Order: sequence, then C-alpha cells, then structure tokens
Amino acid sequence: MSAVNTPARHAKPPAVERTGPTFSISDLAQEFALTTRAIRFYEDEGLLAPRRRGQVRIYGERERTRIKLILRGKRLGLALSEIRELFDIFATTGNERPQLVKFLQMLADRRAMLHQQREDIDAVLTEIAILERDCRRRLKQEFPPVAGAAGGDGM
Repeated sequence: MSAVNTPARHAKPPAVERTGPTFSISDLAQEFALTTRAIRFYEDEGLLAPRRRGQVRIYGERERTRIKLILRGKRLGLALSEIRELFDIFATTGNERPQLVKFLQMLADRRAMLHQQREDIDAVLTEIAILERDCRRRLKQEFPPVAGAAGGDGM
C-alpha cells in the first residue's frame, strides 16, 4: 500500500480536490465491482470521507485511491482496522516513512502467518493420506474381493 496524502478521518478533503474529478457512489461501485453498501460501510468505518451535497455523496480522487488501497489490503489479508491504522499514521504524521515501516511489519506478520498456514495444511494433507491408506488396507483385510464376482455396478 502506498501512502495517500490524506487529512485525518472525517476531515474535509483538501481544497485542490474540490476542483478535481468527482465520482458518484455508483461510479465507484461499478469501477471496483463493489456494492454501494460496501462503500458506505467503508465510510462508516472511517476509511472514506466523501463530500456531501445535501444527501448526495461526492467522491473525489482521494476516496477512489483509498478504495484501491482498501481492496489491495484486503487481498493481502489485512483487517480493515489495520488498513485504517495505515491511513491514520499518514494522516497523523504527514510523513510516508512511519506508514511504510508499519506496512512492512504488517507484511512480515502476514507472510509468517501464511507460512504457518502452509505448514498446517501440509500436515493435514499428510494426515489425510495416512488415514486413506489405513482405510484402504483395512477394507482389503476385512472385506476381500469375492473370487469370480462380476466387476462393475451390474448395469
């Protein structure tokens, strides 16, 4: 995830963005294959802060970029709280370095967890193979094939 020059949560977007491209919630939902409900959820979680004109949400490039980063973080297996933490670090410090250091730590943690999951999966697959062999061996011992029996299912 790269840093996004963003103000603190729920603060007004910078004045520069107010003149930039804007998007409706439907535009962003279609672009990112999300539901409008998902986008509103990200807003409720403090990850997005669109401007409003009455009841209408007006999303700028900042929110569009944040949605990209949210989706990337989710693909990596980060929780929304971790993604918010990365956004907040930059908003608080105004500096990308602390955000990148934290992100590297999150990535290392995620990698370690995935390696552990891989080991766990390999162990379970080995256990399944052992149990299958045992079941087949027991079936052969206890229920030997009948000599002269017709093969197939009788159809």
